[in-house]
Amino acid sequence: MFNKHPKGLVAASLANLGERFGFYTMMAILVLFLQAKFALSGKEAGWIYSTFYFSIYILALVGGIIADKTRNFKGTILAGISLMALGYVLLSIPSETPVSNMTLMLGITCLALFIIAFGNGLFKGNLQALVGQMYDDPKYASMRDSGFSLFYMFINIGAIFAPPAAVGVRNWWLSHNGFAYNADLPALCHGHLAGTLQPQAAETFSTLAAEVSGAPVADLTEFANAYLNVFSTGFHYAFAVAIVAMLISLVIFVVNKAKFPDPSKKAAAAKSAQVVEMSAQEVKQRMMALFAVFGVVIFFWFSFHQNGLTLTFFAKEYTDLNLFGMPITAELFQSLNPFFVVFLTPVVMAVFARQRAKGCEPSTPKKIAIGMGIAATGFVIMAIGSFVSNLPLHEEVLAAGTSSVKVTPLLLMGTYLVLTIAELYISPLGISFVSKVAPPKYQGIMQGGWLGATAIGNQLLFIGAVLYESIPIWMTWTVFVVACCISMFTMLFMLKWLEKVAK
Repeated sequence: MFNKHPKGLVAASLANLGERFGFYTMMAILVLFLQAKFALSGKEAGWIYSTFYFSIYILALVGGIIADKTRNFKGTILAGISLMALGYVLLSIPSETPVSNMTLMLGITCLALFIIAFGNGLFKGNLQALVGQMYDDPKYASMRDSGFSLFYMFINIGAIFAPPAAVGVRNWWLSHNGFAYNADLPALCHGHLAGTLQPQAAETFSTLAAEVSGAPVADLTEFANAYLNVFSTGFHYAFAVAIVAMLISLVIFVVNKAKFPDPSKKAAAAKSAQVVEMSAQEVKQRMMALFAVFGVVIFFWFSFHQNGLTLTFFAKEYTDLNLFGMPITAELFQSLNPFFVVFLTPVVMAVFARQRAKGCEPSTPKKIAIGMGIAATGFVIMAIGSFVSNLPLHEEVLAAGTSSVKVTPLLLMGTYLVLTIAELYISPLGISFVSKVAPPKYQGIMQGGWLGATAIGNQLLFIGAVLYESIPIWMTWTVFVVACCISMFTMLFMLKWLEKVAK
């Protein structure tokens, strides 16, 4: 599998495992942690979530500028790993829940999220740039797309285990304190303490409290305080697992540093040739093409990264958390995406290889357009499933304390499968396209530009949370169908120009 690829590819992929582990830990539990810890609404938690993911990607621009200016990609990457670990340390320190000083504790949480985001910005784009530089060697140039697909597959191995690890730690702490897990209870506990539960929700709260305690609860206020404290502390401990993953990545990167290219030496050796081979006009054309693609993929990421926000809300509130008679949790759905990435990447690569052998392999821009169409299909599945199930409005769920209609978990599983196929047509190939088209002296910042476009899409994620709480659920998914279709048709409109620039 790796015979025709640079030796540093495997090492770079393994060094990225910790970052992916932390990323998917956040995907799985961040919004649920914010709601359980601070009694935030979906809109409020969605705003923090979207800003965090915006920061992760927009700060990659800063990381790219730092690496391009200093030509010290490896040092910048090491600093990024260290900062991410520090952020997870801050999040892992337990504090009492319900929170007595909301401003202080939420401020500390947001500071920790910013540190993680800044560390990620130093790390993510620059490691991708190093991988791209491995394929600047003519010996490996033809394998660039498949190389980035393999890179993308292997970095997601760590992500598979992140949600189960987080859930395992949280549920172990609940069990250790004599409680069982229930997705609806944190919101009901906060509602009880605030005195805002409607009669039906209050009845639901009393019933669920008895279920997770194993006996009727005499003092519901005491129960609410205890359950919230234990539930949130379990999340704090779950963040600590990401620290271990970061340390593993740090060790792997340090041990394998010598296998990675040195951009400073490469730039010095190629400086004169670069001036001759790439005119100012060519640089301009390449930059325009990249910015055009960046603008298009904003709509895709706005839709795709709902997996950690509205799709997580949907798993918690509208999904039957039993699969073939076995109990599951809302967070575990976040393992599906990296699982499918790992196991579907060889299939997608085989499809591309077969098309290549027949001389009909689509260009990278065309693959990206196809991926956007596939993503639209994923949200069509959600829209149809939600419409046919006649799901109640979110406000009706709040009034009752739980949804009167629960859909099969197979709906989300099928959606994640389709969205992952779309991702494999877009994300690794988009990174590959950037590394191929970006002028050599702008490699780091253009990888940061790709991540910056992702950042803008992520900042728009909160719109999904607003729609989710305001309109019928099926209409929310329809908005994402439209967004993905806009991306696809715009990409197809620019296709010939992009293919010409990428030659």
